[in-house]
Amino acid sequence: MTTATVAAGVAWSAPWWLMIVVAAWRWRGSPSLDHEPRTVPEPAPRLSVIVPARDEALHIADCVRSILATEYPALDLLVVDDHSTDDTGARALKAAAGDSRFTLMSPPPLSTGWLGKQWACHHGSRVAVGSYLLFTDADVRHAPDLHARLLNACERENADLISVAGFQDTETFWERVVQPFVFSILAQWYGGAGAVNRSRNPRRKIANGQCLLFRRASYDAFGGHEAVRGKAAEDLAFAQQMTVADFRVHLTFGERQLSTRMYASLREIVAGWGKNIYAAGRETLPVGPIWDVLARMLVPAPALLALAPIVALLAGATGRVGHGTLAFGLSATLALLVWFVAIGRAFRIAPWYAVTFPLAAMVFLYIALGAVLRGERVRWKGRDYDLRAEA
Repeated sequence: MTTATVAAGVAWSAPWWLMIVVAAWRWRGSPSLDHEPRTVPEPAPRLSVIVPARDEALHIADCVRSILATEYPALDLLVVDDHSTDDTGARALKAAAGDSRFTLMSPPPLSTGWLGKQWACHHGSRVAVGSYLLFTDADVRHAPDLHARLLNACERENADLISVAGFQDTETFWERVVQPFVFSILAQWYGGAGAVNRSRNPRRKIANGQCLLFRRASYDAFGGHEAVRGKAAEDLAFAQQMTVADFRVHLTFGERQLSTRMYASLREIVAGWGKNIYAAGRETLPVGPIWDVLARMLVPAPALLALAPIVALLAGATGRVGHGTLAFGLSATLALLVWFVAIGRAFRIAPWYAVTFPLAAMVFLYIALGAVLRGERVRWKGRDYDLRAEA
């Protein structure tokens, strides 16, 4: 072993360390709802909150109660029960407890060319009366001050669409292993909310479908959910297509005002991310057959980049490769541990979960490969879609 060999191995790990520096730099200047006033303008504009819900019996009651506990005085809530096979609608009604601001409806049977969420949102928007429309998921919880702060941010930014990235709840082992890994990929690719807002490239725009606030006039002018009816990642499509159409799109953080528990088990994690991970990755690249091939290669890449240092470390420790490879493995693995400790802090989980990143990478690789093999075919909430036909 020579010093030069070790130094060369450490030098090869520079991209893994640079990733941390670049991510931190791109996180600067990110706006937060904490900085927005919670006072309500007079007269308060009417806000219609629309919740598409299909088989959400476990979540809908808490969602409804959190929204109706708002401080905002001019709000109505519309839950669109999208032909659930459980008692989603009944639980929503019970949670509303007769509140006059609450309405429950069901859309017509799903039409060809539409994904279920967009279909439910579209029909909810046709009933809603607000000058602002807030679309939110059934597994989301709203703090009482969310709506006032969000509308104030929308007015200050003169936004046509404003979206909130909230706190991601994780309660089980697999959630705490996999969710930070997936969100770390988003953080590396898009940067913080400030980086997203500063970018002029539509394909670097992103929104969070858990909380999308539109000016009603802008929503209608763009074409509403009908314009993204066949997109698996409709939030991403809204952000990118509205930017192209010269609408103003804004992203803000709101960890204190919005929280979501996306998935409660490993099976749900695999199904949920498998639904849109390839579609979302494809939307970040230009259109064309070459880019289609590149997208299929890039989707599994984060997992492979996370596993490469571990493979090098194990191979070096067993004497199968030289000391330079071992040095690379040690240095790059240390960089990944530092990175995932930082990501874990954002998720408010114990630092030791950082050591599970190889396991997370393997799960993500499984999800990614499955998504690439399925391509434009996805299954969600008991429905099968061919996105080539839906587009």
